[in-house]
Amino acid sequence: MLKGKNFLCLLDFHRKDIEMLLETSFMMKRWVYSNSVQRTLEGKVVALIFEKPSTRTRVSSEVAIHKLGGYPLILDKNSLQLSRGEPLEDTGTVLGRMVNGIGARVLKHQTLETLSKSSGLPVINLLSNFSHPLQGLTDMMTIKERFGDRKVKISFVGDGRDNVLLSLASISCSLGYDLNVASPQSMRPDPEVMKRLEERCEENDTIIDFFNDPYEAVRGTSVVYTDVWISMGEEAIAESKKKELSQFRVTTDLMRYSTEDSIFMHCLPANRGEEVDPEVIDGKKSSVWDQAENRLYTAMSTFSIFI
Repeated sequence: MLKGKNFLCLLDFHRKDIEMLLETSFMMKRWVYSNSVQRTLEGKVVALIFEKPSTRTRVSSEVAIHKLGGYPLILDKNSLQLSRGEPLEDTGTVLGRMVNGIGARVLKHQTLETLSKSSGLPVINLLSNFSHPLQGLTDMMTIKERFGDRKVKISFVGDGRDNVLLSLASISCSLGYDLNVASPQSMRPDPEVMKRLEERCEENDTIIDFFNDPYEAVRGTSVVYTDVWISMGEEAIAESKKKELSQFRVTTDLMRYSTEDSIFMHCLPANRGEEVDPEVIDGKKSSVWDQAENRLYTAMSTFSIFI
């Protein structure tokens, strides 16, 4: 049983748990479309803490909890005493006595661990600098909707240390999908993270390969994925990072090297003309709006299972 546990990183869960989360996400989508959602969070309050701006995560989380019969309590950092220096542990302790669970979108992954320890509540990672597990579930849900059970090959183009990439790699390696990553040599995962990914790949007979050439990485793949180049907090290195990533854009020409039935994916928000051509993200191969919608169903699945 996962009830009462944390959902911080997909690498914390094995294949059977991830498959169950995905099955529940598809069930939630059927419930929503048939107007038959079961109110599994009836009488429960979930605190949603946002240290970073959010569109898809905030809307999907708030709507998910509401549809499941719970009450979403929205808390941005400036509305809490955290903004005046109250220890995070104190905030967690207070929440632990008043609400039933916590979802948090944070700058540092350690914040999630501290909230869990101090509150004693299940904590769901709505994004951290380390991982974005709800996005990983959403991505695989979207891939399965398009390709069924066919184990298509996936490629990611951009920063190899990206939190969205970690979650994509985690779920791909866990479920038997090979993954190619095109990134500069200087932007590869931390060795400890890479070790965990390789162990997961070995368990499930999958491969994750890194390439310096995006054309080699994308060739023959059916899913082409990218993310923004500059994350919040990287403003000081923005120009140098953009220069280093300038050859790792998803262009119309690059997409020609993918399979005929390939799709383009992006977690959004996107900078058209930077990491992706407008013709790609707004073109016929784009699945970004399906991804965005599916964030609702993976949020419903996760909140219902863990809280």
